[in-house]
Amino acid sequence: MSHADTQNTIAHYLNHCGAPLDSGREQPEYLGLSLRKRLELLQRSPALAADWAAQYDAWRDHADSHYRCLTSTRPAEAPWFRLGVKDTVDVAGLPTRLGLRSYRHYPQRSAKALTCLDSRIVLTSKVATTELNIAFGAGCRNPHYPSIDPSGSSTGSAVSVAAGLCDISLGTDVLGSVRWPASHCGMVGLRMTQKAASLAGVFPLSPRMDALGWVTRSADDLDLLLPWLGLAPLLGDQQPLKPHYRVGLLAHALDPALTSAPMLDMLGQARTAFADLGMTPRDVAMPELWACRGDAWQLCARDAWLASAAWARRFDSDLHWSTLSALKVGEGVSDSDYQRIHGRMDAVRAGIDAWFDSAQVDFVVFPMDPNRPFDRRNPQPGDSTIPSPHDHDYPQKIGFTPLASFSGLPAITVPVALSADGKAPLAIQIMGRRDSEQQLLDIAKRLQALIGLLPTRRLQV
Repeated sequence: MSHADTQNTIAHYLNHCGAPLDSGREQPEYLGLSLRKRLELLQRSPALAADWAAQYDAWRDHADSHYRCLTSTRPAEAPWFRLGVKDTVDVAGLPTRLGLRSYRHYPQRSAKALTCLDSRIVLTSKVATTELNIAFGAGCRNPHYPSIDPSGSSTGSAVSVAAGLCDISLGTDVLGSVRWPASHCGMVGLRMTQKAASLAGVFPLSPRMDALGWVTRSADDLDLLLPWLGLAPLLGDQQPLKPHYRVGLLAHALDPALTSAPMLDMLGQARTAFADLGMTPRDVAMPELWACRGDAWQLCARDAWLASAAWARRFDSDLHWSTLSALKVGEGVSDSDYQRIHGRMDAVRAGIDAWFDSAQVDFVVFPMDPNRPFDRRNPQPGDSTIPSPHDHDYPQKIGFTPLASFSGLPAITVPVALSADGKAPLAIQIMGRRDSEQQLLDIAKRLQALIGLLPTRRLQV
């Protein structure tokens, strides 16, 4: 066989290995509607569900071939809304791979958070994650901001929603694993209050910081679906909704030596928007919690390292170099530091309600990150997803996401503006008290109703 024959054979295979190239390449128009509008149409004409399902089926394979966010799927007959689940969360009947190349298990029961779904929400897919929640890269592409790394271990949760392959997706958030990819894809990501009771059937990384998280296109979409997720037992007694909330801007994040000018400008836009909503923010400081940002990363690293011996026995899988780098950081955390960090966490969590009372705020607002999202053409510096205290620019690397993680509080990320070149979404985080998920959705809905969603295009692949 000649060189040309080999090339022709390969080209023939590639041209015939997937769905026909001339169909299903444009995102169905109905996926551009808000979920509330889609619900209104479905309630008027239930037959639309079958129509839309056929359009979706034609779109799914093309879209996933391009965005690479689904790890397994199962058929569903005309679902009203599709749910995706991170591949570190157990779903009966589908394999859990934990982001590993050569591991899977088949759970007998689904995670506790998935056991009471309304029939209008159908779990149709597992979505991609990074290796054991701590490696670089899940292999996904960012649908609306292709130059931006979707990052974070719950990457598939955000990308699947941004690509229209899921209407809502469940992820987990340890130190920003839901909030980062959601914000980098221009989506809304909610980290829930940290509760051990809600995590049955979820792979543990750092048990005292692990939390469930949800991604949707908008706060209103999540507000619509939240009652149908069957989470009432996990949500507990929610903080009451209010006509006006007391908003604090985190003073530590206003330091131009730490936070870049574009992020400070975006935060200024958010400040103006809150004022226009009748909730003018005032600057607040959280010195005790702020001082624990690095401790959160060290705790996560040590937890991962302590578990690694058990992982090695069970998984029998060669780990990615970035996973090994993160574990190396954990190996360097001493037993005494580990105990000190746990004691510090106990003190922070015991006093956090008193801090909110003393500061007289319901929410604390700060940027998603000190800098705009990393451009994937300029890789993030460092060789580990978990920063080490010895790293250059350590204060920037530890960022702002550990504030909710270390305190166990819920937080929602909301895109506010685009970067000056229009290629990156810039987002804030809003952190509330324990059990304030409904309040967070309420204030995020009001904010997005005022400033609008970031502009997106109808996807073509």
